[in-house]
Amino acid sequence: MASANIIHGSVVGVSDGDSVTVIDAKKTQFKIRLAGIDAPEKAQAYGQKAKESLSDLVFGKHVDVEWSKQDRYGRIVGKIMLGVVDINLEQIKRGMAWHYKEYQNEQSLEDRVAYAQSELQAQDKKMGLWRDPAPIKPEVFRQKK
Repeated sequence: MASANIIHGSVVGVSDGDSVTVIDAKKTQFKIRLAGIDAPEKAQAYGQKAKESLSDLVFGKHVDVEWSKQDRYGRIVGKIMLGVVDINLEQIKRGMAWHYKEYQNEQSLEDRVAYAQSELQAQDKKMGLWRDPAPIKPEVFRQKK
């Protein structure tokens, strides 16, 4: 991400499979939407599992959030790094999220390729949501509601 801002803080909340709350040293809270991925909604198949996966990865841990934009709800859209591990990518690898291709032009070429390849590998291995014969993308699920 070119010209990214960085938030250093601890994850104090996990809303779902692609949203967390981070608090920094000044006790400022930030709502973070994980960039480049779209996890199942809570009411959707694998929604709870996606949330649990993200929670296992980052809850209570110190992370760095690399970001350069906010979404229409005022959340920071960013990449969560736990040391050298890209947590957003990890959710895809575990089959707990799709690569959000509608926004891939906002990703670096390196991330775009890694996220797309990891999604295909998770599909091939039938990881997580890919166990479902016809998983419904979250954006389609939201439109139906």
